[in-house]
This record gives sequence, C-alpha cells and structure tokens, in this order.
Amino acid sequence: MYSQFTEQQLEIRDLVRNFVKKEIPHEVALHWDEKNQHPTELINKMRSELGINGLVIPEEYGGWGLGAIEQCLAIEELSRGCLGIALGFAYTGLGVLPILKGATHEQKLKWLPEIADGKFGVSFCLSEPGAGSDVPGMTTRAEKKGDKWIINGAKQWITGASDAQAFTVFAYTDKNRGTRGVSCFYVPRSAKGLTVGKKEDKLGIRASSTHQVIFEDCEVGEDALVGKENLGFVYALQTLNASRPFVAVMGVGVAQAALDHAARYAREREQFGVKIGTFQAVQHMLADMSIKVETAREITYKAARLSDANDPNLPKYSAIAKAYASECAVQCATDAVQIFGGYGYTKEYPVEKLMRDSKILTIFEGTTQIQKNEIAAYVIKEAASKKD
Repeated sequence: MYSQFTEQQLEIRDLVRNFVKKEIPHEVALHWDEKNQHPTELINKMRSELGINGLVIPEEYGGWGLGAIEQCLAIEELSRGCLGIALGFAYTGLGVLPILKGATHEQKLKWLPEIADGKFGVSFCLSEPGAGSDVPGMTTRAEKKGDKWIINGAKQWITGASDAQAFTVFAYTDKNRGTRGVSCFYVPRSAKGLTVGKKEDKLGIRASSTHQVIFEDCEVGEDALVGKENLGFVYALQTLNASRPFVAVMGVGVAQAALDHAARYAREREQFGVKIGTFQAVQHMLADMSIKVETAREITYKAARLSDANDPNLPKYSAIAKAYASECAVQCATDAVQIFGGYGYTKEYPVEKLMRDSKILTIFEGTTQIQKNEIAAYVIKEAASKKD
C-alpha cells in the first residue's frame, strides 16, 4: 500500500541527493572505477558531512534511531550516483546488523557509538571460498581457550575489507550441531592473526574493495562473542532478511540512473533527421524501463516498511524485492546501453558502467535463484496453511 514519505525522510533523501550531485558526478565515479580503488577521502567526507552511518542505530547508542525506510532512501540516492561508491557506505549497514540483532546492551554501548560517529566501517564476514550460497557448508571455526576465542578459517568476497576497522565474523563453535552450532564474533582489524588477503579484480563496483579475510589462530576476547553462543545462524538470517531491501534499493537506484540517462539521450540524439525519442521502438523501451523501476521501488519500500514493523512476512517480501529489483537493474542498464547504441558501449558515456555494476546485485547477499527458492518455500507454506 502506498505510504507518503515524511518530511524528515524527504530531507534525508534530498541531503544525500545533493551530496551525490556535487561530489559524485560521472567523471568522479568513472575515475574511481578505473583506478579500481576504494575512495577513502570521499567516503570519509561522506561520513562526516552526511553523518548517516548511524541512521538505523538507536539514539541511546549514538545513532539517529531511524529505520529501513531512511536507510533505503540514502542508499537509493548514492546508488544513482555510483553503486561502487555507495557500497563504501552501505557495507557498514550490513556489518552492523548482527550487532543490532544479537548483541547485548553492554556490547552495543561499547561498539556502536564509534560506528554511528562514522569513525570506521564494519564488514560482514559470512561467505567463504567453498561456501557462498551454501552457508551451512562454511568451515571457519572458533574454539574457546581460557578467556580467549581462537578463530581459524577464511572468508571470501568481503565488501569494504580494505577500509573496515572491524568485522562481524560467523564461525562454527559446535560443528556437530550444524547451523545450531554457529556463533558470531566482533573482530577488530587489529586482532592478532587477522589478515586482509588478496583483492578481487572485479567486472563492476570497482570503487568498492572486495577481499578475502583470513583468520589464522586469530585471538579475540571472550566478550567478542556477539550475543549468545550458537545463535549466530539466527543472527545471520535476521541480518539477511533485514538487509535485502537495502540491496533491492541499490537496484532501484541503478535502474533509475539508467532510465534517466536513456531518456535524456533519447531527447538529444538524432537519426534519420529526427530525435530517436520519437521512434516507437525507443519509446516502448523507455516505457518498459519506467514500469520496472516504479514496480521495483514500490515492492522495495514495502519490504522496508515490513522490516521497520518487524512483520513476520518480511522474509518473503525482502526476497521478492531483492530478486525483482536486482534483475530490474540489469535489464534497465542493458536497455540503456541499447538506446545509446555504439556510444553506450564506450566509457565516455555512463551507461556501460551501470551495465557492469548492476550484475553483482543478482549475485551477492543471495543469488536470484536462492531468492526464488525462498519465495517458493513461503508460497507452498501459505498454500498448506490455507488447505481445508
């Protein structure tokens, strides 16, 4: 159901939108894309000027005390400017969720204020070299020795790893219990035995650093255990359900950018003596893009509202939003390249980067196929509950 944004929500959207227009024009986005480098100074400026690292962190821990709607509005605007740079902000939103979901009050008081202040980022460490979609197949383990936890293993595809000053790490503490034996740990970058490994040379989102993170007899204190032992898998599921609207809204931002560029180009480009925007074939492509963008936006913000309401239907709708909006971004970016023609295939114009960036949205935080598995499971469960 449609719900109008509040004045405060619109102010947050406009604050971020104006920052993007000023600080992240296409030339800047392309510069960092070509350098294949995390834009540290720009991200620090974003954190200090916008102060939005703590949007979803409660006020008692130094944050704004707001919700998923506000977070989505900020991420959508950043993603319209550059998805890679947007991830410089958004990766902390993912990394902090296990703390918000599972940590004790004392742990939150200790960890969250510095994050809310924007002093550093936190990366989420779940995927492994041999366990991407198959999360239970991970091999990282944590063993209690005296008053220390010793972590051994490796995490793969860790967004923001070169910039993060802490990591929320999932490891087996009782392998015999399966997913009921997974725990979560807050691991500072300075922890003995932690190494940020090789950097991935990616197709897109190249302004976002992606690394392997290695734990070799990594030592952390007993208070590094987030919440309760063996509840880590629960925290991970809660985190992914809450974060998928954030990935979905990245898709909305990328798709909207593709539509914006394509519509402007269609008004300016001439072929056969007329603007290409007068061709019905181009008009229909723009119409289809607009339909997809608006549909993706509605389902994404519905999921965000369900998240803020702690609605039990969130897992289903967050999966729907993530699946639809991510595929929408890929299709809209591809169509934008088609409308630009040969120019769209060059780095001189912005749409080829959108095409490269968009693909990751259908892969990370659960592939489209994983989302469909989850959606189907809910559909079958609902059908069973309605059976006479």
